[in-house]
Amino acid sequence: MTADLRDAQWRKSTFSGDTGNCVEVASNLPGIFAVRDSKNPTGPALVVEPGAWLAFVRGLKAGALGA
Repeated sequence: MTADLRDAQWRKSTFSGDTGNCVEVASNLPGIFAVRDSKNPTGPALVVEPGAWLAFVRGLKAGALGA
């Protein structure tokens, strides 16, 4: 999937420290979520549909809770 990310508003998790080893997500784009490496902001981004992103986040939360 190719997407226009020029208007993406990137953010890091509040759980990220200041180590620079983070991913950033843009959730302001219609119909997609985009993810990129914070160390390489001009590099490639992973673009996923909302259902896939929500499943990923749920899986992370379930893993963090030990479920």
